[in-house]
This record gives sequence, structure tokens and C-alpha cells, in this order.
Amino acid sequence: MSRTRRDTSTVEDVNTVAQAREARPGEGSTPVDWEVAAATAARLVRPGPVVPRAEADVAVSRLRELASTAEVHVREVTGLGAGLPLLPGEVVDRPAWVRAAVEGIAVLTGTGSPRASGGFGGVLASTAGVQAGVVLSFLSARVLGQYDPFGRPDEPGGRLLLVAPNIVAAQRALNVPAEDFSTWVCLHECTHRLQFTAVPWLRDHFAALVAEMITSMDTSGGGSLLRVPEVVRELRRRSRSGDGPVGLVELLQTPEQKVVFDRLVALSTLLEGHADHVMDAVGPSVVPSVDVIRSRFTARRRGGGVLDRVLRTLLGVEAKIRQYAEGAAFTDHVVGAVGMDGFNAVWTSPETLPTRAEIADPAAWVRRVAP
Repeated sequence: MSRTRRDTSTVEDVNTVAQAREARPGEGSTPVDWEVAAATAARLVRPGPVVPRAEADVAVSRLRELASTAEVHVREVTGLGAGLPLLPGEVVDRPAWVRAAVEGIAVLTGTGSPRASGGFGGVLASTAGVQAGVVLSFLSARVLGQYDPFGRPDEPGGRLLLVAPNIVAAQRALNVPAEDFSTWVCLHECTHRLQFTAVPWLRDHFAALVAEMITSMDTSGGGSLLRVPEVVRELRRRSRSGDGPVGLVELLQTPEQKVVFDRLVALSTLLEGHADHVMDAVGPSVVPSVDVIRSRFTARRRGGGVLDRVLRTLLGVEAKIRQYAEGAAFTDHVVGAVGMDGFNAVWTSPETLPTRAEIADPAAWVRRVAP
């Protein structure tokens, strides 16, 4: 499909972000050359499905409309966002998603998008940029939508992106009604937008965790290389025991990094699982084929060829897929136990967010936060 685009935070978290960025060594340079990443991804991105112009125009127009109307249903289910404006979404193609992803990552990590300094550091940054570009090109054919809470300075409400060619391709592959599937995808992404717009402290809390993680990675230097033998042993153990997939990033972490990483995983698992719960809870009155879509989409998440599965494991995508199920199970249990109003206690403060252990044991969170 041709590209089509749009013709109060806590003081502690804000300070944490600032301090973490100031503490990073080599200020003024970036560990990843994002211009190289964007250019690499642009060369590698595959075209989307061939769609007649008239059909493409209808799909794009309908996605724009659904980005706003879907949030009305999300608000009814969650009880969040009363009085907030209904914001539009952006319908993009794959190259536009890559550019938006690069901009969002650069803003989140505080690196901006300048080229790194020259010399050996510049070579390393360019190499990292090529690697990042390969990852982005892989993801660009799979991402259906994305809400970026950081967006651009002129977009304080963040950016909700709907990747039209991927939505059309997935709908065709699943053989489900186009209107239902587009609505279903919009429900998920609108839930993410509402999470950040209705919970004032969440954006800066998330940014603070990322900044803290980046700082710990900068200061650990080449220490991860010393942990390679441990990683090999852990991979063998998981292979023998049948444990679930895990990203290599997690296996290479120091104990200090794992503490921060666990908080990030718990938060992202909550956000994804909550969105999955909501997109199904809206129900057949809005998405008549919701049960069929869910069953086929879940099977599609697990599928793919051997190479695709290897790449997803290396990139941590398999672990990400597991997050959807774990987060949805957490949300389902809590809502079933204390109702949606009781579940919404999770948004009270960073202290009421579930820990990674509580994600796996939602009853423990209920006992701690919503008895």
C-alpha cells in the first residue's frame, strides 16, 4: 500500500530522567547512529501487499475514523479517560513507521538523532546503527500499530500509528472481516494511548526506568562479555528443562541491571496484557468476530518459519509474545476478583504497579494493593 500520513508528571521521575542522562558517559555522542539505522532499514524494508488504489483509500480512511471511535469503547470498558479529548491517529506505511520508531527511540533515550562523533566511537555507532536498522526492517513488516507516548515536541499527546499494509496483510492471512480486524487492532492501540494520557505519572516513570537501564548498560562496559559462558550454560539449561524463551539481553545482564529490567518487564507486561484484555472485553457487539480473530491471531503469533522463529528469539520477540499472555492473565484474574474499578488501583502510583513476581501471582497483588 502506498504511504498515507496525516494530511502532571511527578517531580521525582522527571529529576531521575535528567540525572540519569547527565550521568551517562560520553555526553554529546550517541552509542547508535540513528541516521544509519533509518537508512539501513529503509533499504531493507519490504513492500506491503499489492492493493488496488480504491481499496487502499477506503482502508486508510476507515482506519483514521476507527482510531477515534475505538477509544470511546475503551473508555467504557476501563473507566479511564473521562473528559479527555478524543485524539486522531496516523495511518502510515512501513518506511514511515521506521522513521517514527527512530524518532521515538532517540527521544526516549535522550540521544536525539545526530551522528556520533568521529573516530573509533563513530565506527562503533555506525555498526550499531546498521544492526538497529536490520532489527527495524524485520519489525516493520510485523507491527500492526504502535502508540509512542514520547512522540515529538509538537505532539504532547503522543503518536498513535496504524501500519496500514501490515493490518491489511494480517487480515488477509487470518481470513477475517476487514472492519472487525481493523477495529480490534485500534482497540489495542487506543488502550495504550489511554494508559498514558489518563495516568499522568506513567510517561515519566517509564522514561525514568529506561534512562536508568541505559545508564547501567553504559557503565557496565564490556562486562557482558565475561558473562558469555554463563549465558551458554543458561541456554542449555532452558533447552533441557523446557523453560520459556528469553531474550539474550536479559541473559547478559548484571544483577543490578536485572532489578531495573524486571521493573520494565513488569510494566510492559501489564500494559500489553491490559490492552489485550480490553480489546477482547469490548465484545461481539462492537467486533462480531472477536472470538475467531483472537484464536487465529494467537495461532499466528506462535507461527512462522524456522528462520522467523530464530530471529524472533534472538530479538526477544518470543519473550514479548509471552508478555501478552501473562499480562492478559494477570488482568483477567484481577478484574475477575475485584472488578475493573479495583483493577484501576494499579494506576494510582508507581508503588501500586505489580512486580514481575506479582504478574505471575496476581492474587499476591490483590492482597497487597486491592484487598
